[in-house]
Amino acid sequence: MTQVNADTVVDGMVIEWDVPVEMDDGTVLRADIFRPAGAGSFPVLLTYGPYAKGLPFQAGYPSAWERMVAEHADPEKWVPHGYACIRVDSRGCGRSPGYISHFDDRENRDFHDCVEWAAGLPWSSGKVGISGISYYAMNQWLVASTQPEHLAAVCVWEGASDWYRELARHGGILCTFAEHWFDMQIKTVQHGLGEHGPRNPVTGQLVCGDETLDEQTLERNRIDYAGLLRDHDLEDDVCREHMPDFSRITVPLLSAGNWGGQGLHLRGNVEGFVRSASPQKWLEIHGLEHWTHFYTDYGVALQRRFFDHFLKGEDNGWDTQEPLQLQIRHVDGTFTQRAESAWPLPGTQWTELYLAGDELIPERGKASTVSFDALGEGVTFTTAPLPEQTEITGPLSARLFISSSTVDADLFLVVRAFSPGGDEVVFQGAIDPFTPVSQGWLRASHRKLDEELSTDYRPFHSHDEKQPLTPGETYQLDVEIWPTCVVLPKGYRLALTVQGKDYEYPHATTSRLSNFKNDLRGSGPFLHNDPLDRPASVFGGRTTVHLGGSFLRIPVIR
Repeated sequence: MTQVNADTVVDGMVIEWDVPVEMDDGTVLRADIFRPAGAGSFPVLLTYGPYAKGLPFQAGYPSAWERMVAEHADPEKWVPHGYACIRVDSRGCGRSPGYISHFDDRENRDFHDCVEWAAGLPWSSGKVGISGISYYAMNQWLVASTQPEHLAAVCVWEGASDWYRELARHGGILCTFAEHWFDMQIKTVQHGLGEHGPRNPVTGQLVCGDETLDEQTLERNRIDYAGLLRDHDLEDDVCREHMPDFSRITVPLLSAGNWGGQGLHLRGNVEGFVRSASPQKWLEIHGLEHWTHFYTDYGVALQRRFFDHFLKGEDNGWDTQEPLQLQIRHVDGTFTQRAESAWPLPGTQWTELYLAGDELIPERGKASTVSFDALGEGVTFTTAPLPEQTEITGPLSARLFISSSTVDADLFLVVRAFSPGGDEVVFQGAIDPFTPVSQGWLRASHRKLDEELSTDYRPFHSHDEKQPLTPGETYQLDVEIWPTCVVLPKGYRLALTVQGKDYEYPHATTSRLSNFKNDLRGSGPFLHNDPLDRPASVFGGRTTVHLGGSFLRIPVIR
């Protein structure tokens, strides 16, 4: 392609490369602007994040690109539709200098000021919307809670909203994903890599800045993310700095999650929708890979209707549609679209299935116990063949009575489905092609509930103190299991596995994406295998589940 080192006009689109954006402390961030040529004022779609604006998707994430097998979402899908698109490299990443520290107050202030800067550009209509997936979605919750004056709407696509519960620690158990993500996706685009980093194939610019810094300087210019995650094992003020105040999110909101997003790309979209104070908010949940729907026709059309209404003022009926648009998932991997009025779904039949022997039964069974190695495979409880087609859509939970031979225990709960022939049903998840129906996690010493935020169907753990176990004593644990959707045909079985390690699909084949360190075997990159967080002396004993009163609660839709 022809290298471009100055502003240019291509097919009716003005492109401004590497535009300076000065922050309140004098740091100058860099942005690329794509806008319609000619006179007029245009609403702005803005993204702010660390993945380097000059690095094309297909170059930075080649295997993810190949899986999506679709065109990358680019300004050509928005500029001809009358929008200006701005992509800002966040502080310390790509062509923006500074110190890398994600999701903290400094980054939130930068993002806030970028919104206001974009609103004040000469050709801007003054209305700014934020659209993005993953990281570019996660920080939308935070900037929306700072209430920029000119922020008119946000589209949060598959982005966590709770830094502690969804990124750092699932149920209090350290997730190794964020440390590996920082190593493979942030350090590789840090500002100052210069000649050691990639080049923008369009402009010829060095993606990570013109200056090439030594490794010692690069290290001083970024947070020790692994240390941050490890040091804050309870939810403290540092953790809360990385999390939004939902009561201050009042902007029109479209939150889109992924049924297969266990570990990062689902719970936050549901929680953010439910808990945000916005009087105009919508929830959409779909399936397939993390990237597919955001970048292709279904997702683009949905986003356009939303932004056309709130950024352009078009009377397109968006404001009268139902608050929920769900892609109902079937065991063959297909989906049917359905509108709903609230979450959880009205008319949900909350159903308790009790653990008895190796079964899930509709009534409390006899008292008994079953034990397993606390770091091992665990035990599975299965229903009888379903007498009729059954839809399960919504949040799940479990109440387990357990004892441990040590002072703590980690519980990994996996909700699974099996065909009449005994084959397990797995789905193409947001990341992993062998994703089960749902998962939940809890460290027993973190069992304390936040009574204000907990409900019967969604226990909410405070994670503000540790409550060690007395070996041999029995404790009640209420475990949050992430939301799900599946229609099980007659004759299928539902199962709950309680174990002491990450789920692996027994028949997983070799599968890996270029931006992750591990093979994808059912839990994606969201693993909990850090030996320092789970020493065998504490977590390697025997865990006993006390049956009779223990149950799985599921949302059955009639």
